Amino acid sequence: MDAVRRQYESYPYPERDPAEEARRLIEGSPSHPVEIDHFLFGGRRDWRAPFRALVAGGGTGDGLIMLAQKLADIGCPAEIIYLDMSQAARAVAEARAAARGLGSIRFVSGDLLSAPDLGPFDYIDCCGVLHHLPDPDAGFAALAAALAPEGGIGLMVYAPLGRTGVYPLQSAFGALFGDDAPAEQVALAKSALGALPPTNWLARNPFVGDHKVSDAGLYDLLLHSRDRAYRADELMAALDRAGLGLVSLLEPARYEPMRYLPDTPDMRERVARLSPPQAAAVAENLVGNIKTHVAYATLAGREGQAMATPQRAGAVPRLARAEPRALAAHVAKAGGLRLTLDGLEYRLAIPRETAPLIAAIDGRRNLRAVAEAASLDWLAFAARWAPVHRALAGFNLLHYSEGAAR
Repeated sequence: MDAVRRQYESYPYPERDPAEEARRLIEGSPSHPVEIDHFLFGGRRDWRAPFRALVAGGGTGDGLIMLAQKLADIGCPAEIIYLDMSQAARAVAEARAAARGLGSIRFVSGDLLSAPDLGPFDYIDCCGVLHHLPDPDAGFAALAAALAPEGGIGLMVYAPLGRTGVYPLQSAFGALFGDDAPAEQVALAKSALGALPPTNWLARNPFVGDHKVSDAGLYDLLLHSRDRAYRADELMAALDRAGLGLVSLLEPARYEPMRYLPDTPDMRERVARLSPPQAAAVAENLVGNIKTHVAYATLAGREGQAMATPQRAGAVPRLARAEPRALAAHVAKAGGLRLTLDGLEYRLAIPRETAPLIAAIDGRRNLRAVAEAASLDWLAFAARWAPVHRALAGFNLLHYSEGAAR
């Protein structure tokens, strides 16, 4: 049996208990329908229409269950195909779906490269898989071949700098324990971790902790036999080779070099000369704490038109991880927000006078209605809304969707 398949049969990842579905729904990015609509369908998809989705390398089902539940909540007639090579992981995902009564899912055992035979799909979720393939480029190409012409992909791959310390230990543990059975590898790795000197880079990286959560997390992080991390520019190049175009990285503001450089005319000019891949790579190298790259992509040529923008008066704004009135009250008092991501604080400047606009977000009003509620003509509203959009959308806190809901 292939070593990667053996790993996931022994330690399905991430470790999940189907009984917990009665208490919580695990949510994240990508693959929330509001995000899918915002980044891939201009915020205008008709969610009453049939929707075909593939969860490629679905593991124990986090993305699968969130997507299926959210689509059920909005009454979307969906068909979701779960594809994974691990029978043990599939069993967990099936039990989680059964616990929620989700009937829109068809479970298929197989390799990601078989995705084109199951398509075409309006949407493909592929998180934590491509970087484990023997030939990641073949995986990117298979996903592209499985897409419908107007479809899109939400994906996640590992990034090297935020995972500082992981790869030296993978190499060391592979040389020491690679021939042992999975359970023995875990036991030996735990013993070795307990003796690491304080100079070890993983011991000095406070942002990586899967090995402390579960045995499955330890195995996936430190004992994986095939794990290839991507810098941001390398991910963009891989998409390009597969005939895919990047719509956006999440959170896009983290990939702006000027957030980490002196704000001088000379520095701004130098950054302006960079291509988008170069700029993202420079930001990644400067900030040093990005552990994964989450991205939305389409077939090449459509990426520039896929994402919703505030230029359309009919766009319906929706906040993520914030209640509009509470956020508005905070902005009115503080003139912005402070966010901490992987140990770094970001200050988001949002003018106090925009607070009534934020408070008007209710999931029903479009931007024109928000402007009318504030007694602003469209030009005046657009100028006042621009810093709200720039700050919140830059950190994946604001999306536009007419038909999806939180």
